This record gives sequence, structure tokens and C-alpha cells, in this order.
Amino acid sequence: MTSTSTPPGLARFNTSQEGDALAALHEACSSTVWARRLLAARPYAGPEDLYAASDAATAELTAKDLQEAMAGHPPIGRPKPGDPASAREQRGMAGASEQLKAEMLELNLAYQEKFGHVFLICATGRTGEQMRDAVKERIGNSPEQEREIVRTELGKINRIRLARLVEED
Repeated sequence: MTSTSTPPGLARFNTSQEGDALAALHEACSSTVWARRLLAARPYAGPEDLYAASDAATAELTAKDLQEAMAGHPPIGRPKPGDPASAREQRGMAGASEQLKAEMLELNLAYQEKFGHVFLICATGRTGEQMRDAVKERIGNSPEQEREIVRTELGKINRIRLARLVEED
């Protein structure tokens, strides 16, 4: 395979029926606006074009669109049953002590009470302790600061999930 060939997953995404492509995008991010923007820009010449479109769409999400996107993410430490993506992404909490899990639950609830949504972080490659420290640090932010951090974290998560879609055989 040469570097100019389209990865199999991207080729399939580019040519799939609109409903199937939309469903694949909703698995990556539950924002309807984001998914429709990416869908409308098909076909993509390569993965980087798809990632750039995702970044642009994420940057333009309104507060309401961000809420919709965050609603698709389970709290850290409690991946959705039957959702391999959230389980894989939150692997850093899988081996956490019961004390750390209880602390994360408490912090998640405090964060959610303050900001009105789940604590969103790109958990891939992070330990439970790193995620705990991040929520402790971010809970002191203003809603405006936090919204922009969430946007950045969502962008990272979307890229990771899109990369998985692009590389599927």
C-alpha cells in the first residue's frame, strides 16, 4: 500500500450510504451539527482532510452543540456497558483502586453539579490518577474556560475515533 492510497475505512466512509455514514459519525461524536458538517464535505482525499474538517466543525460548535456532544460521553470511571470505545478510552481507570474510583465518582458529581455536564477529557493513554488530577484542577475554572477546554478535549477524542474509523479494514 502506498502513502497515496486511501485507507480502506476512509474509502468505505466516502462511498457509504448517507444513513450509514451518519451512524458511523454519531459513534465518534453525538453532535448532530458536527456529523452533518463532516457528512456534507465527503468525499475526503485522505485522513488529514477528514481530521481537519472535524477540527473545523468542532471549533464552530455552539454551547448547545457541545452539550449534545458531551451527552454521548459517560462519566470517567463508568464506561457505557457494551461500548467498546469508551471502555478502551478509559482503560486507565480499569485497574484503579476502589478508593480512586470512589474519589472519581465524587469529583465527577461535583464537576457535573458545577458545569451541568460530564467531565470530558481525552482519557486515551491517561492513568486514573492523571484524570483525577485533571478534574481537580479544572473544577476551579469558569464555565467559559471550561467550555473551551471541553472543546479541545472533544476535538482530540473525535480525531482518535475518526482514526479508528479510517483505519478499519
